[in-house]
Amino acid sequence: MWANPDWRGGLYPPHGGNEGWLADYARVFSTVEGNTTFYSGAPRAETVAAWARQAPPGFRFCFKLPASLTHERRLAAIEADLDAFLEALSPLHDRLGPMMVQLPRDFGPDELPRLDHLLARWPAGIPCAVEVRHREFFHKGRAEKALNRMLITYGANRVMLDVRPLFATAPATHPGLQHAQAEKPRVPLHVLSTGDCPLVRFIGHLDDDLNERCFTPWTERLILWINQGKTPYLMVHTPDNRGAPELARRLYSRLGEHCSLPSLEAFAGERQATLF
Repeated sequence: MWANPDWRGGLYPPHGGNEGWLADYARVFSTVEGNTTFYSGAPRAETVAAWARQAPPGFRFCFKLPASLTHERRLAAIEADLDAFLEALSPLHDRLGPMMVQLPRDFGPDELPRLDHLLARWPAGIPCAVEVRHREFFHKGRAEKALNRMLITYGANRVMLDVRPLFATAPATHPGLQHAQAEKPRVPLHVLSTGDCPLVRFIGHLDDDLNERCFTPWTERLILWINQGKTPYLMVHTPDNRGAPELARRLYSRLGEHCSLPSLEAFAGERQATLF
């Protein structure tokens, strides 16, 4: 989410509370990956109302379905709770980007009918993005073909998790890299767009040059999708996420060298620093 105190002095002013962090974030970036719903479930009504006030019309929240639905109940008999979750977010209606269905690592081909049932009743006005982690979905065999066919049928987007930079140093000696490598799945990168909102999760390294080399092939693909009329989403992470805003800005700049993009606003912490 945007509530990261490590971003003080950069994306956020160095002092003060966190009340204005979403507004400061949204002045620079146009979307955010919402992890808080994965761990905590539906936010309170007053929280959602505050987000709606602070986020501009063009901003998009990409929330994750709660782990209670995807990991504990594994998409089984979740209809009522899913409807209640989406209803809680309804004040954000026009500012909802792809809702992410992140599935457990052991959610395999035998459970695809549950995903099919979920997608068949998915609300038309909210894009959906599915992140699978089971190995069978990366072997280009029957299981992966069935998954991709299902996603294309329902217009759901397959999340592309790019962990190449993260695992470029293996085994890692840096504690931050070690923690991130233990947390993130080491899965192959399969680049394909199954819906109108291709979603890329780019997990960076501590080495900036390595990140930019790994990102270079994405520029052509992102531009292709844009020219096809699609709306790609790029989520940028670093091992401890302290440097994520700076990396996101740098990669955005690299993409802007190859296509016309609006300039990003200065970070609030940097803007404040120029006053002194």
